[in-house]
Amino acid sequence: MDKFIVDEWIKYAEMDRQTAEFLLGMNPKPLEIICYLSQQSSEKILKAYLLSEDENPPKTHDLKLLRELCEKFDKEFNQIKAQCNRLTDYGVQPKYPFGLEIVEEYMKIAMKDAKKIMDKVKKIIEKAWNSIPLGTNDRNIEQLGEGNS
Repeated sequence: MDKFIVDEWIKYAEMDRQTAEFLLGMNPKPLEIICYLSQQSSEKILKAYLLSEDENPPKTHDLKLLRELCEKFDKEFNQIKAQCNRLTDYGVQPKYPFGLEIVEEYMKIAMKDAKKIMDKVKKIIEKAWNSIPLGTNDRNIEQLGEGNS
């Protein structure tokens, strides 16, 4: 597994979540976009986990499927099943008019779900990598020096 690639996926997942949090300050709040970004951050962190297991993630927005693929490697993914199920529909439909009726309560649940998924998956990856901090986007010196000898 290339830790640099996994870390890039984690970085992008974190950026989506941070952007969703930033958008909370808008008036009116773009509920559809916040829900979409919550789904996207979850999709990216699940794909990061699959990559950490040397598994190429499928091109899908289906968090249910991605979680099931992750669960083949670690049964702890069962703990985020409900969150993945709730967020899946936000992967495509909110990007278009008349896709989903989203109220503020649903947006708050989506953000909580995305946070739980992010925290859980990062914890699983860190455990597998023996507590290597994630999201720093630092390549180690050996990786940077490859091919320069």
